[in-house]
Amino acid sequence: MEGVIFCCPPAWRKLLPPGVLGAERAEALAEQYWPLLVLTRRGCGELGDTAALCRVLLVPGDCTAPLERITAETVVTYGLSSRDSLTLSSLAEPVLCVQRQLPRPGGGVVEPQEFPLPELPAPAAEMLPLLGLRLLQLPQTSAPFVW
Repeated sequence: MEGVIFCCPPAWRKLLPPGVLGAERAEALAEQYWPLLVLTRRGCGELGDTAALCRVLLVPGDCTAPLERITAETVVTYGLSSRDSLTLSSLAEPVLCVQRQLPRPGGGVVEPQEFPLPELPAPAAEMLPLLGLRLLQLPQTSAPFVW
């Protein structure tokens, strides 16, 4: 597996890129080294004392769960704060904003830029973990938000 999203909503499973696991059990996070580990807001709350190793951790910027048992080379935050690495610059016509250079789990980077989003199956603010996962995981030659 190339990545995992913890507490992935069932409706998102069909939108996950190939090689990405939707994990429901925290213990699954400790089973291997993950190039990309994504925590949903619910996942932050259900993480408990699970230990995990990853290259890139994508986590809500306002996550209050203790993350000291997760070892990550890079932490990327998402949310609606200007401090978050991934945010939305517009909610009316959703635009994903990359605030700073982000490493891709397989190498390379995503430069700061904005991505106008197509029609989404849920509000863009709710889908930030999935949008970030697709942006970081899919090859640079692919359109990350084609459903």
